[in-house]
Amino acid sequence: MGAPGPKALSMLHARFRLFFALGAALALGAAATLWATGSAEKAASPQSAAPAMAPLAPPLPDDGEDVPPAPLPPSPKSREEKRFARADRDDDGRILQDEYLHVRRRNFDKLDRDGDGRLSFEEYAASGIAKFRKADSDGNGALTAAEFATTAPPPRKPRACACPQDNAAAE
Repeated sequence: MGAPGPKALSMLHARFRLFFALGAALALGAAATLWATGSAEKAASPQSAAPAMAPLAPPLPDDGEDVPPAPLPPSPKSREEKRFARADRDDDGRILQDEYLHVRRRNFDKLDRDGDGRLSFEEYAASGIAKFRKADSDGNGALTAAEFATTAPPPRKPRACACPQDNAAAE
């Protein structure tokens, strides 16, 4: 028995395509049926009804007077909105270069001890030099491991959670 000829291969390919098309059609039909029956069951079941929305404001008193509803609480600002508000010093909704560099200028002015608008290396490194001299307890111009350990910054305090507190859980 030899290899199948081109005509036999062509017929084989045609049968494969037909088989594949029928399988795809059956799969699509089954998916459509499942989707339709699932939607019908959901519509018929009372559990699928949308949950009632919580009221936005407390209900009005029913004493016949027209009392306006209580105002909604302000929405909390995002971290970036707070950061923008701090930088926008004149509250005009935009940040000018002077506003953007305000904190850096203030820090620069603290370092510029002689007020000439320029930082020498000594002015820039003044706090580091003072810290080194304070740590160098024997005054030899070199720090031992124990002396160097005294220059470590203090450990950071854990930040308090900014999450809203759940009063029901606390009771």
